[in-house]
Amino acid sequence: MKFNVISSGSKGNCTLIINGDKVIVLDLGVSKKRIEEALKGYGLSFNNIEAYFITHTHHDHASNCYQADINKLYATTDTLDKVENKLPPTHIIKPFSTFYIDGFKISSFPLSHDDKVITVGFIIECDDEKLIYLTDTGFVPEKTMPLLQNPDYLLIESNHDPKMLWQSSRPEYLIRRIISDTGHLSNYDSGYYIANLIADNTKEVVLLHLSEECNTKDIALNTVKKVIVEQLGYLPDIIYKASSADKETKGGS
Repeated sequence: MKFNVISSGSKGNCTLIINGDKVIVLDLGVSKKRIEEALKGYGLSFNNIEAYFITHTHHDHASNCYQADINKLYATTDTLDKVENKLPPTHIIKPFSTFYIDGFKISSFPLSHDDKVITVGFIIECDDEKLIYLTDTGFVPEKTMPLLQNPDYLLIESNHDPKMLWQSSRPEYLIRRIISDTGHLSNYDSGYYIANLIADNTKEVVLLHLSEECNTKDIALNTVKKVIVEQLGYLPDIIYKASSADKETKGGS
């Protein structure tokens, strides 16, 4: 399994999951051109996309759903902005639902975010590998934790540094939204969950949805690693990366 985080952040979110010549797209908040360019890097095209899975309806995750083939589109609601027709009932994502598509097993789990409908994360399995895609949540519900253990690849939100957030120019209501139970994970939160999810199979961790104003790659990675050491007593020898909104972040094998 290979993956490509084309973009992650408030500007737009989109990740490709690739198995041979089959592709699953997670979130669709970037232009068709950026997706096309990323696919070309693997010798692929839009014809290789088997499905699009949308975590929630916020603009930065779902703004370009109208460009997807509706017969390949899966979302938490049957009505999406600018998408003319309703999604088929079998394409509605509910918590703990599972879909089997061309060698991929895609399972959803509930998260806690302030969308008008539910927000979910995804467990992607194929060829005996497991990838977790977990972003836009104030916390990870305890019920889901056993399902997320020991992934090969963990893609998880690490949105903000609390000190930078409180010292930013953002209004207080927005800050309180971000740090709430329906907001976003901080670097400290992310480190805690990573420490409790990674195990022997884990090869790579990628931090998602970094705030451009209230975080940096170095701060996020250093904080996460510090928390992991505090939790485990050591830093596991795996690959740690931080994604961005402007550049692709590739991984997998």
